[in-house]
Amino acid sequence: MEKLRIEGGHALTGTVAVGGAKNAALPALAATLLTDAEVRLHNVPAVRDVDTTCRLLDQLGVEVSRPAPGVVVTRGRGATGSEAAYDLVKTMRASFLVLGPLLARTGRARVSLPGGCAIGARPVDRHLAALEEMGAELHLEDGYVEARCDRLRGAEIAFDIPTVGGTENCMMAATLAEGTTTLRNAAREPEINDLAALLTTLGARIEGAGSHTITIHGVEELGGGTHHVIPDRIEAGTYLVAGALLGNELELTHCVTEHLQTAVDRVRASGAQIVTDSDRIVVSRGELHPVDVRTQPYPGFPTDMQAQFMVLMTQAVGSAVIRETIFENRFMHVPELHRMGADITIDGHNALVRGPTPLSAAHVMATDLRASASLVLAGLVAEGETVIDRLYHLDRGYENLEQKLATVGARVERFRE
Repeated sequence: MEKLRIEGGHALTGTVAVGGAKNAALPALAATLLTDAEVRLHNVPAVRDVDTTCRLLDQLGVEVSRPAPGVVVTRGRGATGSEAAYDLVKTMRASFLVLGPLLARTGRARVSLPGGCAIGARPVDRHLAALEEMGAELHLEDGYVEARCDRLRGAEIAFDIPTVGGTENCMMAATLAEGTTTLRNAAREPEINDLAALLTTLGARIEGAGSHTITIHGVEELGGGTHHVIPDRIEAGTYLVAGALLGNELELTHCVTEHLQTAVDRVRASGAQIVTDSDRIVVSRGELHPVDVRTQPYPGFPTDMQAQFMVLMTQAVGSAVIRETIFENRFMHVPELHRMGADITIDGHNALVRGPTPLSAAHVMATDLRASASLVLAGLVAEGETVIDRLYHLDRGYENLEQKLATVGARVERFRE
């Protein structure tokens, strides 16, 4: 089993290029099910979740090739499959995004209920209720969602709370529906905009992406095209925190600063020295002081940055409260941080972090994707040699993390035991 070894305490200086967004690439790949034509995606990260999605598309009959680093080409001419089996869907929640495209294009779908990180229930009932409003007949059997329709029809859909996956699934399904679909209280994340841009390139008619109301006018068919996936704002935010902990002019390039503005503001408020351009951030460590954060849907502070920010607060002078409002089980990294000496108290959805606490190296275990990133950050600042187990969580969403960190001065290596 592969593990990561980190020798802490080394300053980070130099440049890190941020890769493509996993959470934009996955719905983009699912969207290729909507067309027979060739779709060429650029800036696709080489992470495990992308590999899994490509295998899933292959099982569904889509021809998938990866002719160059960061490039995925799909051709859906032979796509006749309609079942997304448990053996792939169990490993990541985003695989459920094939439901809408399969149903819209083939009129039937059998998709396993999803797996992924154990950070909370994350129910898919909002996806299913919305597709039923569009005319789908749905039922659950043996852990699968079975769906049928003659042709989806446009509908007025109001989500009770913004849901990224639900917005993406319904937006894709609506592109081939008969009539107009309006999504109200839609998610506003940059990944929604990116998916809308791809679908528009393929011939979809979409208005309002990035706002709470998205309107999709159904068309008879979609064509092909080329699309560049946006940079990964969570990867950029993770390196931003690394720079706030140990940075000596750590430069982040190939990012969209606007997409992580709330995280930048909170890290800057903690005392880190930050200079930004539209696609570049330079961060250096300052005298850290506590900052409270509350996770919220975009443009609020992202839940995917909560664990990383918690590590930053262990080094601040004073106490900070971190409130998690999105997922009910997203403090699973705290016991591992305790092993490294962190002073954190959990009370329901709140974490009280007292600092500064000298962290010491330990053998720790990743419990989910972003928890694994927080342990890497803790290892970078801890005294001694930290070993992180269960790297497959990290590999789901971070491309070449140890190589990128090593190029800017970290002492980190992957090994097999």
